[in-house]
Amino acid sequence: MKMVKSNKPNPPRFRALLMSMIILLLMPMSALAYLDPTTGSMLISAIVGLFASLVLAVKTYWYRIKSFFKRKPSESNVDDGTV
Repeated sequence: MKMVKSNKPNPPRFRALLMSMIILLLMPMSALAYLDPTTGSMLISAIVGLFASLVLAVKTYWYRIKSFFKRKPSESNVDDGTV
């Protein structure tokens, strides 16, 4: 009798891999880098610019977004002139 392999990963092995990845991501590492005040202001400027561009994009396409979610009139209410 043949054993059929499933595509699912082995749960204990998968959990061990996931836990080891989480532990490695949470371990602090020293960067040995210096961030001057200009870097902080550039980061804040980039965040504000991103927010402003998102607001402008939503404002630009607001009517398209609004008409997409608006309910269309039903066909039965339209008078086509037939008797």
